[in-house]
Amino acid sequence: MDAASDALRAERLSQIEAIAAPRLASDKQAPFMLFAADCLAQFDDDDLAATPAEDAAGALLSHWQFGQQRAAGSPRVRLINPNVGEDGWASRHSVLEIVNDDMPFLVDSTTVEVNRQGLSLHAIVHPIFAVQRDAAGQLLRLARVDEAGELPRESWMQIQIDRIVEVERRQALVQGIETVLADVRAAVSDWRAMLGRLTDAIEELAHVPPSVDPVAVAESREFLEWLADEHFTLQGYRQHELKSEQGEDVLQLLPGSGLGVLRESDEERRSASFSVLPREAKQLARAPLPVLVVTKANKRSTVHRPGYTDYIGVKRYNAEGRVVGEHRFLGLYTSSAYMARVGEMPLVRGKVQAIEARAGFPKGGHRAKALAHILETYPRDELLQSTDDELFDTAMGILALGDRQRLRLFLRRDPFDRFISCLVYVPRESFGTELRVRIHDILMAAFAGSSAEFEVMLGEAGLARIHFYVRTTPGRIPPYERKDLEAKLAAAARRWSDLLRDALADSEGEARGLGLFKAWEGAIPADYRARVPARAAVADV
Repeated sequence: MDAASDALRAERLSQIEAIAAPRLASDKQAPFMLFAADCLAQFDDDDLAATPAEDAAGALLSHWQFGQQRAAGSPRVRLINPNVGEDGWASRHSVLEIVNDDMPFLVDSTTVEVNRQGLSLHAIVHPIFAVQRDAAGQLLRLARVDEAGELPRESWMQIQIDRIVEVERRQALVQGIETVLADVRAAVSDWRAMLGRLTDAIEELAHVPPSVDPVAVAESREFLEWLADEHFTLQGYRQHELKSEQGEDVLQLLPGSGLGVLRESDEERRSASFSVLPREAKQLARAPLPVLVVTKANKRSTVHRPGYTDYIGVKRYNAEGRVVGEHRFLGLYTSSAYMARVGEMPLVRGKVQAIEARAGFPKGGHRAKALAHILETYPRDELLQSTDDELFDTAMGILALGDRQRLRLFLRRDPFDRFISCLVYVPRESFGTELRVRIHDILMAAFAGSSAEFEVMLGEAGLARIHFYVRTTPGRIPPYERKDLEAKLAAAARRWSDLLRDALADSEGEARGLGLFKAWEGAIPADYRARVPARAAVADV
């Protein structure tokens, strides 16, 4: 901070002390001022300068008083709409106050839930303190973490969000935050145990009978070791046993095995998601290969990042090499996993080598380099989840597309029917929010989707890539033809300018038509385009 910033904070802190001191017992004034100083240190200069001293003091006193009592092992959460008449201070926003044991992912996870409920975050203050409480949870001491030895640490979050006046929405937000904080606590407290289960799964694969492809087993084992080396954030674990009941395969939960966000309730005994899978997907559970099932789960992440969690299923084998169960891990790949080169990732590196060998391009040639670039920039989730054949077909399709200014659609259907992955390439100059929304709506209708997520990549080439995950209901995906759907998307992506170019080429021939288009397209005003169909504009041009 510069001198002006320091002076602003010192002045505001002095004003807050003058306002707060008459409202606090003498033994609480010093710890409150320590609390206030650490909170003010996190304020943006412009926000602090724009906030009246009375409102800043009121916000700090409110949070301070709210945190005076907290039951051990559980968070305190409330949402307030302060106003001068009732509270003595005001904020144009709703204010979320949270006091909780300090642990990883609190801020990220809370922010995800706020955004998930359609709200914007305007400001956040998140100091960490060392505290001492009595058996009833009453605050006895508050100190900075570097001055308090082994005292437990607490997170005190105050978040300003869009103002909410509806009681139901206020309750829904508080309940959502409480659920998220419980999931964070479960994931963090069970992390070491989940890592132990991952180590157990790695060790089991070292003793799989040789009747199961040893190369596939070794590569799967290396992949799990790679995940354990800070490439996967574990959130949940369960162990299932694969059994047959009345001629039907069932995945039966091993009681007491649930950890993290997959801690089971008393009545849970089977995998409900398994029971509704298509027969082909159930048969996959019995097949000795692949050793690992790598896909997206049907559970949204409440810890750390938004989106659906990643699912790693590790098959368990008996002495004869038959599949008898599954280790199931839920979590999220870390940023280092997404940044790793494809040649460094177990499971992926073998696929890449197989595709390059199958393509047969001379090493160092243009097509070999282009294919290598496609695979290096391919979505990492798709590299992990696609079969060799799926990945080869898509990669060669992208290679054939090159930089041609046309729309292409590539689809991959999840073997469990829970989603369809859609890679849409569109001319970069055509890409925008309006087109993305049109494509989203068409895909959702085509697959009877329940929701969709997307990622956009704008590279140096003339194409933009939009990757959609359309969530689907197992067994209820309507029939579809990729080419028909691609044609529908291409029609939706055509702009007035595209239609005019084609109309001029049809009317005047390609050479003269494209020349006229280049000469006039940039000169045609927007109001003309809105009034006149492109084909009717040919005569005017």
